[in-house]
Amino acid sequence: MKIKALFFAACRDIIGYRELDLDVGEGSQVDDLKNVLLVKYPELATINNVLSIAVNAEYVDGNTILNSGDEVAFIPPVSGG
Repeated sequence: MKIKALFFAACRDIIGYRELDLDVGEGSQVDDLKNVLLVKYPELATINNVLSIAVNAEYVDGNTILNSGDEVAFIPPVSGG
């Protein structure tokens, strides 16, 4: 099934894209998607422990099951002034 992954700030710098359309298996959880991305983009591990993830604009945990058409945002902590 297809989902759209969105990457912000440092995530976008690591992945190299603002968004990707990805295929995930039926019944996949957020952590499954994150693990696939960690294998493909190992530098993502440097911010893995501080990432917030939202599915369809709602913050979720890693056990959340993905559905076809979901929009998954990877949001690292940001600071500014």
